[in-house]
Amino acid sequence: MTIAIQRTTFSRLTCLTVAGPLWAAVSLAQAATRDGFDLIRHPLSALSNGSLGWLQITNFLVAGVLTIVGATGLRQATSSRWAPRLVLVNGIGMIAAGIFSMDPADGFPTGTPAGIPETMSWHSYGHMAAGSIAFFSLIAACYVLARHFARNGNRRDAALSTIAGTALLLGDGWAMTGGPAGSLTLAVGAITAMLWVAIVASRLR
Repeated sequence: MTIAIQRTTFSRLTCLTVAGPLWAAVSLAQAATRDGFDLIRHPLSALSNGSLGWLQITNFLVAGVLTIVGATGLRQATSSRWAPRLVLVNGIGMIAAGIFSMDPADGFPTGTPAGIPETMSWHSYGHMAAGSIAFFSLIAACYVLARHFARNGNRRDAALSTIAGTALLLGDGWAMTGGPAGSLTLAVGAITAMLWVAIVASRLR
């Protein structure tokens, strides 16, 4: 690998290293400060609503672009064929989730009636589809990385990859079935998986 290619790969992997922590930090900062937001009841995607909704929309878009760029670096830095592709799909899903925002619901933003709306807008359906694509591709990427590490004899990272993917799988499944505090378990699972991918990218640099 030439020096120029090494530098390009380093830069692209840096994008992937930053994407997850940036999205998590911006989302959690808003969750802690936005009036009326309760992570027990409201998914982080709900932050795309209200007068400050542009912050979360931008957060999705920026993190998505960084993830897409980072996926190309992952392709150059690892022998895994599918992990970079799945991370790429995850980035596309994040961008789509930013473009299609979910509907206000359950008291957020402040002034929104309690409970879930009886009908959903087209862009809310779009957000759900984009979120599903982003989550499932991220789960799959974690499991593919686990297999990749296991083949290379790295049992520790194989186990951590499996844990990260399973955390998101269980968190998303619990939220989709309407389990108590489902938005919280989904947030924990998503951030865990995103941070693990960021750690993998950081090591590959």
